Amino acid sequence: MKHTTTPIEAHEDSVAVARRFVDARRAARALPGYPGALPRSLDEAYARQDAAIALWGEPVLGWKVGRIPDAWIAPLGEDRLMGPVFESRLQWLEAGDELTFPVIRGGFAAVEAEYIFVLARDAEPGRSDYGPIDAAELVRSLHIGVELAGSPLATINELGPAVVVSDFGNNAGVYVGRAIDDWRDRPWSRFTCATWIDGRQTGRGGALSLPGGPLAALAFALNRGARRGLPLKAGMVVSTGAATGIHDILPGQRALVGFDGLGDLAGRAFTALPLDASA
Repeated sequence: MKHTTTPIEAHEDSVAVARRFVDARRAARALPGYPGALPRSLDEAYARQDAAIALWGEPVLGWKVGRIPDAWIAPLGEDRLMGPVFESRLQWLEAGDELTFPVIRGGFAAVEAEYIFVLARDAEPGRSDYGPIDAAELVRSLHIGVELAGSPLATINELGPAVVVSDFGNNAGVYVGRAIDDWRDRPWSRFTCATWIDGRQTGRGGALSLPGGPLAALAFALNRGARRGLPLKAGMVVSTGAATGIHDILPGQRALVGFDGLGDLAGRAFTALPLDASA
């Protein structure tokens, strides 16, 4: 007789997988493979993310949004995914600041050019039908920025979006640069950018590289957050997606993200150290 997983067993599985990811991140230790059975759905993956957020034990100050590749949209039923931005992994940049990218050796790390919203108001609790225009009404400011994608699992992207979701959405940090004061008065086509790794251009794109533009990504985060019982709050940041692509980076390499007419953000990658000296 085929065994059917009970809700209690499913929760225990989620916690077990989450603990292995959290322990590996804290120890800055690569994982040789996915630490459990692969998630079969986005809801199962988000249950593991929720368990990992609880284990991490740090305030969530925002969310990263990433695109789900076309081949996965029909099987999974969504075109984007989200992951938490923790207090210690959110950096507000001053002019001239150098970014530092902690990379787990043997894991995954990449730099992504991002357009980042800061919310002025709480989302309506339980509301999950935000569109881009409605989402814009909640925005305090739009910024240039960078996401450091990162995981102890080197194959995280190869294993699919549900796996990405289960490990914090493959997020290791968000860096918020200068505000774009006149963003509401400019067409998204005017927002373009490029990324260089060690002086070689690895990608060019802009706000319209994101399906529907950055506000569509924000609307997704508002709606998915509501369905998870995690409505977005005033002051939270929402990093809207990789505007020039996903650019792998290794310890010792330097990255430069140039936002045309808005400035550059630059930094270097280094080997991540355990967060706990006893790890």
